[in-house]
Amino acid sequence: MQTVETTDLKEARRSRIAQFSGRSATLSLGGKTVTGLVRAVREDKASAVPRWLITIVADKPKSSAKPLIIRPDAAASQARA
Repeated sequence: MQTVETTDLKEARRSRIAQFSGRSATLSLGGKTVTGLVRAVREDKASAVPRWLITIVADKPKSSAKPLIIRPDAAASQARA
């Protein structure tokens, strides 16, 4: 579980909508991208600048698909058939 901080109102709204709809959200903050379920969106009222603290449970990374490798001898035998 990670807590990220943002001053972007659009990002906070998007996170709040994802939280209530139960969907995964993708947040890109500070050049880092986090995808997962949003658990909480809290406004930090102690700050002079409006900012939000977003708690997100990151999804497990998806395994990348292995590329299909065609051997030259298999391609030649398929072409002959």
